[in-house]
Amino acid sequence: MTWIAWALLSAVFAALTAILAKIGVAHVDANLATAVRTSVVVIFTWLLVWITRQPGAFQAFTPRTWLFLTLSGIATGSSWLCYFRALQTGEASRVAPLDKLSVVFVIPIAVVFLGERMTWGKGVGVLLILAGAMALAFDK
Repeated sequence: MTWIAWALLSAVFAALTAILAKIGVAHVDANLATAVRTSVVVIFTWLLVWITRQPGAFQAFTPRTWLFLTLSGIATGSSWLCYFRALQTGEASRVAPLDKLSVVFVIPIAVVFLGERMTWGKGVGVLLILAGAMALAFDK
């Protein structure tokens, strides 16, 4: 499969995540709900690693790899905690578009820190995503 297919599958699963989490977080502590979800993700991913065993996979890990994956994990956990709190009190159809504003943040950060090129297409895309997210989130 291409990166496009994987990205689209990610979007489908993210949509399911929003709906299933909205139902699951009702009437429970959002932090505890996030911990349960995270535990399931940990078990699921370690099971996947075990099933698809790649010889010597850990040998490729450098201290830099560990550092950035750890920081990414902290960012992911923080995102999930905030997302579940937002879902607990907001409508999934309004929370999810704001969550997708991560794209609006990723592009300029990637330009500055990863050296990616800023193009007119990316600029227009960022503005359209921003406008769409705002329209959806603040629609009455």
